[in-house]
Amino acid sequence: MKSLEESVVRAMDGSGTELYPFIPYICQDLWEIGSDPDVIIHLICKHCDTSNKLKVLDLGCGKGVVSIKIAQKLNFLCHGIDAIPEFIAYARQKAIEYVVDNLCKFETGDIRKSVKILPEYDIIVLGSIGPVFGDYYSTLTTISKCLDKDGIMIIDDGYIENGSDFFNPLMLKRDTIDQQIKASGMQLIDEQIIAKEGIKSSNKFIFEKLKIRCLELISKYPDKHQLFENYIKKQNEENEILENEVVCSTFVIKKK
Repeated sequence: MKSLEESVVRAMDGSGTELYPFIPYICQDLWEIGSDPDVIIHLICKHCDTSNKLKVLDLGCGKGVVSIKIAQKLNFLCHGIDAIPEFIAYARQKAIEYVVDNLCKFETGDIRKSVKILPEYDIIVLGSIGPVFGDYYSTLTTISKCLDKDGIMIIDDGYIENGSDFFNPLMLKRDTIDQQIKASGMQLIDEQIIAKEGIKSSNKFIFEKLKIRCLELISKYPDKHQLFENYIKKQNEENEILENEVVCSTFVIKKK
């Protein structure tokens, strides 16, 4: 198993654990870092009985935007877990600001360990966290232990289209994902593909914020300039991939 620091940095599209302590500074201007809360809420409303007070598990919750907006909109009980203490502290403050602190619980932890002891939830969200649990088969067989028999899992991710020549070691082709979902004993019941225009707009906004903070860190730590320059470069490369090479999609998966 990769170290927690390595897993977090990879989820943030970085490389090397040396970047880990600087992630809170780099991301300080951003609340919505990964998944679009509106897309996730739309899919929840489509597939769940929202008249009940459902329980949501938000794995790799970041600064809590998805959980907070679900709680605000649907009055659900949300439990968010993330490895970065500064993100969790921010999420707790935002929950108070949005008056949903009675519905939201945020805690710092390693989600790979947390899922081994957590109870069952009605909805589990994995929002743009990458292959923290491995491939889809490993992810689904691990996480499904925390999913109620009638619950749904929402995974925001990117995949490579069948027939594409593009290769990325962290991304799978669509037919491989379908095969692994089936092998895990689960089924894909819905998918919402994210429009390229929205991806480009979001990427541009996020990249500009990250770049400003990385340039500040270069001035503050000139001996580490290569670390932050490489992160800027890696972010730009990831944006190019998301905008041009892969399909960004939100899956809804449930037990058979």
